[in-house]
Amino acid sequence: MSLGEVLLQRKKITPEQLEECRAARKGPHDRIERILIEKGYAKERDVLEIIGEQLSIPVVDLTNIKIEPELLKLVPAKVVHRYRMIPIARRNGTIRIATANAFDLYAFDELRMLTGAKVEPVLASEAEIGRVIKQYYGVGGQVIDQMIADSDIEVVSEIDEQDTDAIEEAQEATVVKLVNEILVEAIRDRASDVHIEPYEDKLRIRYRIDGVLHTTNVPPQIRRFQNAIISRIKILSNLNIAEKRLPQDGGFKIKTGQREIDLRVSIIPTKYGEGVVMRILDKQSALMSLEALGLAGRPAELYGSLIRQPFGIILVTGPTGSGKTTTLYASLNAVKSDAVKMITIEDPIEYYLDGINQVQIKPSIGLTFSSGLRSFLRHDPDIILVGEIRDLETAETAINASLTGHLVFSTLHTNDAITSTTRLLDMGVEPFLVASSLEGVLAQRLVRQLCPECREAYDPSAKDVPEQLELQPGQKFYRPKGCRDCRNTGYRGRIGIYELLLISDSLRDMILARKSATDMLAVAQEEGLILMREDGWHKVQHGVTTIEEINRVTKSL
Repeated sequence: MSLGEVLLQRKKITPEQLEECRAARKGPHDRIERILIEKGYAKERDVLEIIGEQLSIPVVDLTNIKIEPELLKLVPAKVVHRYRMIPIARRNGTIRIATANAFDLYAFDELRMLTGAKVEPVLASEAEIGRVIKQYYGVGGQVIDQMIADSDIEVVSEIDEQDTDAIEEAQEATVVKLVNEILVEAIRDRASDVHIEPYEDKLRIRYRIDGVLHTTNVPPQIRRFQNAIISRIKILSNLNIAEKRLPQDGGFKIKTGQREIDLRVSIIPTKYGEGVVMRILDKQSALMSLEALGLAGRPAELYGSLIRQPFGIILVTGPTGSGKTTTLYASLNAVKSDAVKMITIEDPIEYYLDGINQVQIKPSIGLTFSSGLRSFLRHDPDIILVGEIRDLETAETAINASLTGHLVFSTLHTNDAITSTTRLLDMGVEPFLVASSLEGVLAQRLVRQLCPECREAYDPSAKDVPEQLELQPGQKFYRPKGCRDCRNTGYRGRIGIYELLLISDSLRDMILARKSATDMLAVAQEEGLILMREDGWHKVQHGVTTIEEINRVTKSL
């Protein structure tokens, strides 16, 4: 029985999927299981288990494997990269080799000749093998070896290189491939940012995953190609490769599979060369629903009604990186229709959205938030999004827009919802303007979600629970454990915790009287305000995140 038929018999795929993949084969050597996996119809683990049963080859888990350095020296790095096979153990003159392709007999013969030992193949997923290769050889290890061996590559000198030399080197196929590998690895690991940081004797590459930076393993020789890598990134971002003294900002777009991903690039001069940060902006994340972002229950109902108001100002607050822009885009998508005209003015435009007119500010030519906003009012919009209220002029222009019948969305950098009212007053906005225009404030933070594959339940003790919150009898909490799906962190993805403040008549009176944020908070809580920390606590109780995460991003009650 063929592998496809076994998958069909075990109800892992449908007959239609099998026929489609059979039709997609381009020749007898085009294996059906590869097509099934590439199309997402079959899981690689299921395929490996069937191949293992048919060939009597064990399937192994490489998640926590440790490989002896001496064993790695037996197999040349170029062979490991070429065949995507890696030695994982040695016993009694036999080397155990992890592979995802049990049919590559030529590779096994070559390994026998190179090592002079018997070779015992075991099966593991391509993703796990790639992770182990990256762990022991570094990202782009094969490309670095090729660059060092290639005499045609001339490393850019540290001093006064000519533009043409830098361009030629940055366009070398090996440099292009190395930068591509760094980006592909970041996207595969769900990173939001890539940090390239030069130091005196090394080049460090770090990925920010779920809000936390992780240093990725790279070959030490990568430091020699630092300038070539940065020049390549500058060329992609349409930046000046000869300018190394001033910060530069740019961006470019890549396509991987069916996804288009924008990258925002920031380059700064440091003591040992230029440092680069690339923000990865995946349009798919901007198209999430408010519920998928973590806004649920009663606050979700109230916020849904709020964003459908005909006019007024709605603010989303929080520090940098707290997901404000994603929430605003999800809000716009929730109310978008052919009957509504929407315009945004942003710095920068993070995601391009269909059906919405988006404008990038350019202060150098006089296009600022406030000047652009004034022009928008003559463009007959129904809904306006202002990227950020940074000064009095922008605040007053946004308020005037809301008072003339427009719904205005914007952001502020405040720690909670209630202090956004006092922040506007501190900017110099008149209390009567704030009281008459502000409809609601949504404050938020992002917390890491527990990996659903490996989270483990435990019984919390009384000291784990804040005094103001009650622990229910028999209540189970969950904590991180770590598995292959979450890179052994115990967390996978992030979710928002929220605090929705609706401006009631009593709060408007307090704004007019310039009452303190503390006094207003007491009244808001009496009227039903759920604090961010309380929302986080509900997510802890439902096994979504942990107490440690809530404590990390919020203040104690």
